[in-house]
Amino acid sequence: MELRQLRHFIALAEEQSFTRAATRLLIVQSGLSSSIRGLEREVGAPLVRRGSRPLALTAEGKAFLPAARRAVHAAEDALKAVQDVSSVVSGTLTVGMAQTSGTGCPFLEWLGEFGRAHPGLDITVEQLSDAQMLDRLAVAELDCALTSSPVRPEAFDAYPLAETLLAVAVPAGHRLAAQATITPADLAGERFVEMRSGAGTRIQTDALFAEHHVDRHIAGTANEWSVLVDLVAAGVGLGLVPEGLTSDAVVFRPLAGASVTQQWNLVLPSPDDQTPAARKLAQHMLSRQISHERAA
Repeated sequence: MELRQLRHFIALAEEQSFTRAATRLLIVQSGLSSSIRGLEREVGAPLVRRGSRPLALTAEGKAFLPAARRAVHAAEDALKAVQDVSSVVSGTLTVGMAQTSGTGCPFLEWLGEFGRAHPGLDITVEQLSDAQMLDRLAVAELDCALTSSPVRPEAFDAYPLAETLLAVAVPAGHRLAAQATITPADLAGERFVEMRSGAGTRIQTDALFAEHHVDRHIAGTANEWSVLVDLVAAGVGLGLVPEGLTSDAVVFRPLAGASVTQQWNLVLPSPDDQTPAARKLAQHMLSRQISHERAA
């Protein structure tokens, strides 16, 4: 039997009239009659006394009515449970992310808005490398992640959120600190501090130096922008970092003659493994990203 038939029977029992029940259900009377006959065939007994005024239930119909109501209510409760989760009124959300402070991507601000809008949701943030995040997304150990690495479209859903130009970070006393801009050729032979191999920006900076045939010595690596800037300040080497970072001991200069950007993407697992909370977060982030771009 179908929920539709149970709803038809309940309406008929309550209205005590095929005409009134059909009007309430917004169906034709013949359709209601056909539905009730089909239900009676399934249960193997007549449920209504036809020809009575007002329409009355048989003994079988009276016994069947409470169970029909419970079945419909149970189905409605099940639907509401799914809708509650889809609306992210409760549950958990595990987010992987790289450092974004000072990089022009207000991800944590937007995540905070989302959390306040859904107080029943417990949010866990794990700071991981891009490679770790993609590995954990692939086995659904993370609900979503903010990365700057390219992703395979057949394996993940990626939503661009923000884009930041990279600038050259130079110790304040370095010879290049006096220049207004710095070209790739100016960087030949310099020692560098880079993000770890495999990071999204590292892939781009490696390609930049290869394209301009510039040799560089990688003297140190980091997995956070703040640490990388501190290493530059300490004189370990120069760095290419997102515009917006600051340090009293470091000078930041635009890169001339080339353009390197950090593309921030919110990445979700394949659709079959996506949680309702992650899908809702993606919707929120995209709406905020559009507003952010308009404001900029």
